[in-house]
Amino acid sequence: QVQLVESGGGLVQSGGSLRLACKASGRISALHAWSWYRQIPGQQRELVASITSGTGTINAESAKGRFSISRDNGKNTVYLQMNSLKPEDTAAYYCNAKIRQTWSDTLKDYWGLGTQVTVSS
Repeated sequence: QVQLVESGGGLVQSGGSLRLACKASGRISALHAWSWYRQIPGQQRELVASITSGTGTINAESAKGRFSISRDNGKNTVYLQMNSLKPEDTAAYYCNAKIRQTWSDTLKDYWGLGTQVTVSS
């Protein structure tokens, strides 16, 4: 089955940068769209960025101007470049992909297990 695995999280100082990656593997006929979400414990999961084609969109207002999303279709991988990180960016980050496993399937949502990003002051 389809599996999504995030990587690139960790501890970084305020003002630093991280590049998250999420790779999809398994039976994939087509991967139509990617999204990055983040969640702080006890709070609602927040849409951070999304991409279908082109340059994508930063959906989280607080991340605009600092984050960018890109995808490598050949690698079935999405990236989230995070610059000028702030302590308020600290969260578990999850990737989501809309995938068609066969040509006759409908699009389905798949989730990674998340990667922790911690930004220190």
